[in-house]
Amino acid sequence: MTLFVLSTSLQTPMYFFITQISIFDVILTTDILPNLLHIVLYDGCTMSLIGCIAQFYVFATAESSECLLLSVMSYDRYLAICDPLRYHSIINQRFCVKSLIIVWIICFLQILLNSISIYHLHFCGPNVIDHFFCDFKPIVQLSCSDTTVIEFQTIIMGVFATFIPFIIIVMSYVYIVHTILKIPSFTGRQKAFSTCSSHLTVVTLFYGTLIIVYVFPTRRLTTLSKTMSLCYTVIIPLLNPIIYTIRNKDFKEAFNKIKQMKSEMLWKPN
Repeated sequence: MTLFVLSTSLQTPMYFFITQISIFDVILTTDILPNLLHIVLYDGCTMSLIGCIAQFYVFATAESSECLLLSVMSYDRYLAICDPLRYHSIINQRFCVKSLIIVWIICFLQILLNSISIYHLHFCGPNVIDHFFCDFKPIVQLSCSDTTVIEFQTIIMGVFATFIPFIIIVMSYVYIVHTILKIPSFTGRQKAFSTCSSHLTVVTLFYGTLIIVYVFPTRRLTTLSKTMSLCYTVIIPLLNPIIYTIRNKDFKEAFNKIKQMKSEMLWKPN
């Protein structure tokens, strides 16, 4: 995020979106990790209902926003590879800012509605969540109320926040692969694929774990579900900087340039 602000060479739509992904990852890990560490150290923790719903709200908003933003990034890669002549006329600063605002508004409102519905459920105990954070399924399973309506509501929201973005990503990459295969030279194909390989890696890891946890229904949380939850709340945010920046040539060049400028400033004689 600092390099994006300081380096003019990185101030492009793709790196703008990567910076926003970083912000979502920071929000997510700040929401999940302190409690997770407390649970590991002290074999559990105590939270109020409001605190639990608040944790769920921040977690769900960050995850839903990342789903939508990954679909916007796939559209960015689609235009860059399949329709490069129109790329700069469509993907500009206005498009980036509007996309981000729409993502925030959609996720903020739909998760707020979900959180309010959870708050109005009746909980009669025992109020023990067999998980390392307050997710939707563990909270709802503790309720003594009829949860049919809220579960149906969540499915509808999940279609808009997760399934539709996933379809957009899949369709974008079908066109991208089709276009890349038509490039005659191997070097050209390799260069075109390298522009979207980082995004494709993150999408595969992110959606792979989400599908395992949320698509395949189970009555109770299994060890596999908890492990996969650990992947998209802790491990993937840890890997994202490596995938997007440390292995990225543009980021390395920007980092070396900033470091060189700083060294010259420090050693410049008075």
